[in-house]
Amino acid sequence: MAKGRAMYCVQCEQSNKGGCAAKVGSCGKSATVADLQDVLLRLMQGVSVYADRAARVGGYDRRVNAFTPHAWFTTLTNVNFDDNRFVALIAEALRMRNSARDLATRMGADLTDLPEPATWQPGTTASELAAAAPFAAIQRFMDRDGPSIVGLRNLILYGLKGTAAYSEHARVLGTEEQAVSAEFHRISAFLASDPTDMDALLREALALGALNLKVMELLDAANTGRFGHPEVTMVRMTPKAGKALLVSGHDMGDLETILLQTEGTGVNVYTHGELLPANAYPRLKRFPHLAGNYGGAWQDQQKDFAAFPGAIVMTSNCLINPNLKGYADRLFTAGPVGWNGIAHVSDHDFSPAITRALALPGFLENAVERTIPIGFARNTVMGVADTLLGMIRKGDVRNLFLIGGCDGARPGRNYFHDLAVHTPQDSLILTLGCGKFRFNGEDLGTINGVPRVLDVGQCNDAYSAIRIATAVADALGCGVNDLPLHYAISWFEQKATAVLLTMLHLGLRRIHLGPTLPQFLTPDVLNVLIEKFDIRPTGDAQQDLEAMLQAA
Repeated sequence: MAKGRAMYCVQCEQSNKGGCAAKVGSCGKSATVADLQDVLLRLMQGVSVYADRAARVGGYDRRVNAFTPHAWFTTLTNVNFDDNRFVALIAEALRMRNSARDLATRMGADLTDLPEPATWQPGTTASELAAAAPFAAIQRFMDRDGPSIVGLRNLILYGLKGTAAYSEHARVLGTEEQAVSAEFHRISAFLASDPTDMDALLREALALGALNLKVMELLDAANTGRFGHPEVTMVRMTPKAGKALLVSGHDMGDLETILLQTEGTGVNVYTHGELLPANAYPRLKRFPHLAGNYGGAWQDQQKDFAAFPGAIVMTSNCLINPNLKGYADRLFTAGPVGWNGIAHVSDHDFSPAITRALALPGFLENAVERTIPIGFARNTVMGVADTLLGMIRKGDVRNLFLIGGCDGARPGRNYFHDLAVHTPQDSLILTLGCGKFRFNGEDLGTINGVPRVLDVGQCNDAYSAIRIATAVADALGCGVNDLPLHYAISWFEQKATAVLLTMLHLGLRRIHLGPTLPQFLTPDVLNVLIEKFDIRPTGDAQQDLEAMLQAA
């Protein structure tokens, strides 16, 4: 597949200039996998056409609704690189489309004027899928519709990917809602018609932002309902002597399962990357062999994983080529994650990874202990709201900053570190996502005993930050945009796209976004966002900070 033509991908900051790569993307994705992902997503839009028509007359298929977020999740940046898995997912998508069509037919739904993805037959063999790939390519209608329209469609496409990922995180924890699935299918079906009306595209982008807010609320309820509300915790960032297993990604359900399956084995379990906040949840903290966090953000994983003397489990994004640093034989993938030749865990049975951890040396001695504070999610911060509001009213806290998001490896990301360390001493920093690793090791001091850096959690926990901001604004009798609250959002991939759309849906203004803006946002589309929503591309950290403080 993709032989003789360039791969086109603009979904994340790792995209090469122009989005094209002759053989492989910067993330390690092959042109074959890129084609298969495009085919899968085109088919999933067809699934949504029928699911949407059925939902309009009261019909829904639980299997279709469960398969949908998982399938979309596999196509995110740095999740699944296994072409065999995508061939199987495409075959399943065709079966799901048939199921959704049959349901819509039985329900008497209107099945006239079906868009192409509802009837398209790409085949199932490698040669058939190779021939079909150009019909699923995101740039297919570039000449007909122009880059701005295609860019807006991609804004929705990538936002749907991010929302699907959050939805899948909630679903695997047992939390899902029929209304959420119906709205996801409605927006996906809208996209299936290849719309060209710019105003309609912007409306649906904001509708997706509203849907993502609901999904993040469900995920918050799923996490806190199962694991309790995060507590302020001093988490260990250095290893202990003993056998070791490292869990990376975002999936706290998998982490809990691993902790249960390693009880009594002598294996210490460490979090990595976006799982750092898991150390603050009461139900997870009760495991004495949850030894703390090891390493930093996802882009450091090749260094971190190579140095880690145990087994590693990758539960979700973001996976980097494991074959370059000599740890492929002790890496395991789970859930939506995949890489050709890497062992994949099925049915939540992590015994192969545990057996591998027991066979490896682990850490031979305790490292010097170093800890950082985490656990400042909405329940914690709102539980001391009177203290926080008192500090604001007295002038002890004059500014609030939200600095975080999805980090990356390209130059320019020191912006977020430089901004954080230069914020005035009378300010608090809310942070979430892996962007926090840029500065969470810095000692930025306290205000009246409260750490200036408040770790709200994963990128999944953007809902917590939104709830904190709205609660403070309500208590002070003003709107969120009237608060001395400044946003510096690290953009990287599709979850960040979904969160950005949620922020725009909520009417938040003065969002500094960067360091590199998405290639699918053309200058015309970017100008629309700047004019309508006051998006501000990041520039010089010191100059941006001065502008933020002047606007307060």
